[in-house]
Amino acid sequence: MQRILLCCALALTVFSCQPDSLTNTDRATPDEQQTPLTKAELNEVVENHLFSTNTVFDWNDASNHVVWSALELSQHHVSLGYQPVGYENLKETIHEIDVTAGAWKTTRDQLVADLLEATERLTGEAISEEDLFVFEEDGVLPILDVKVLHPTILEEFRTRPDVRYLEPSNYQAGEIDFRSGSGCSEAPSSSLYSADYTTISPGAKMPWNYAYMNIQQAWNTSQGDNIGIAVIDTGVYPEQNKLGSEFSSDWSTGRSISKYGFYEPSWWSSRRDGPNDQCGHGTQMAGLAGAPRTNNGSTVGVAYKADLYTYRATSDVIINGSKEKKGVKNSLIDAGNRSNVKVISMSIGDVFSSGTVRDGVYYAYNRGKLMMAAAGTSLSWTSWYGVIFPASMSETTAVTGIRDSSPMERCNTCHDGNAVDFVAVMQRNSNTDRTSLTLSRYNDNAGYVGGSSAATATTAGIAALVWATNPNQSRAQVLNRMKQAASIYPGRSGSFGWGIVDANAAVQ
Repeated sequence: MQRILLCCALALTVFSCQPDSLTNTDRATPDEQQTPLTKAELNEVVENHLFSTNTVFDWNDASNHVVWSALELSQHHVSLGYQPVGYENLKETIHEIDVTAGAWKTTRDQLVADLLEATERLTGEAISEEDLFVFEEDGVLPILDVKVLHPTILEEFRTRPDVRYLEPSNYQAGEIDFRSGSGCSEAPSSSLYSADYTTISPGAKMPWNYAYMNIQQAWNTSQGDNIGIAVIDTGVYPEQNKLGSEFSSDWSTGRSISKYGFYEPSWWSSRRDGPNDQCGHGTQMAGLAGAPRTNNGSTVGVAYKADLYTYRATSDVIINGSKEKKGVKNSLIDAGNRSNVKVISMSIGDVFSSGTVRDGVYYAYNRGKLMMAAAGTSLSWTSWYGVIFPASMSETTAVTGIRDSSPMERCNTCHDGNAVDFVAVMQRNSNTDRTSLTLSRYNDNAGYVGGSSAATATTAGIAALVWATNPNQSRAQVLNRMKQAASIYPGRSGSFGWGIVDANAAVQ
């Protein structure tokens, strides 16, 4: 069975010396005189932060020494977010600015000139603008992806009023496989428990857990017609016809699926590798959100008449490389600009925050999108269970999975916390291997899938059902209807938010 193992804590290693702390922000010490931390030492700093605060690791709160150590271990790639000095409310206006003109262009050009000058002054070697940049600019968001080649450059630019953030963009912990997998699996099951699905007209399999959200009853009112759901993940398998030639068929006619790819797999090329899934996770999430209701025994998605927009933004579920952050950011820009997209589902994330991804979230949020994000899924023995990024952002709606038990109990791999907004039943309490069901790689073969990833895609489908009852609704109105139909509302749990959404009540 596939276990979705989303973005968890780093392997614990014991050291005889104590590395720099996260909150040591004394930038007066010449960082170049300090020996950079080893990867093991840096990972200990990160893990100590996760355990002591139960929050994601933000490079902006780290000392220059910690950040420089990460750059030494990650090709010196940084993301630099900028704005004209004195500019206010960028978070609320980022979708309206023009980075190619006026004060934005002037600020950008000055920063680039100063980076080139500082590099030559401090390293003794001149570099070209082409060599300075890691990626070309997107022309939309105020971000420079560049190289910082000396610790004093880092020190100088982090304190500039025109720099919003300057953070490592490509640091990868390296030990993550000890505690987590990538979330990749083709997911077909050789056998299904008969109690884990119900066959419904015209011959589709409805997963057992839909009953806990009253999804079947909600279909009497709404099936998600004319609402677009963007699934930002690993793409979809071309072999899965239910997300291809059979997407608009049987009880799911009159809709469309559009596939995009923004992930660039190689360091020596900016070539995208297309929309096709090479992991399995994106296919499974797309299946949960909107697989068709057909007559040949495949599983049905929650919003089986919604349009789907699938994005290959990452290679797996962990947003931990600069090319994955760029892919997610570009997917958010694209989905944000599509008027038919109302709901964005992101069952991906990391224990590190990212200014690049954050800016993309701001952009899509300001364009009215309702963004569902996974609270985090990890191995049952992972000792950090806080809500991961970007689900930790207030602009996203964080979702996690629970068992079919009372009182509520998170699924054995799921994260929870104060940032969680909703939960969905994803796991049998009596058998943790029996989770929800979704499309696998090959056509009609169902597979088990669980965790906060599956809970997120399922809840995104419910949001589409609610929005379809009145496409002119605002995000706030849809979210309020979901809250009011949730099992804990008007109360709110410190671990499970407003609880399980009753889809039938929400669509009325």
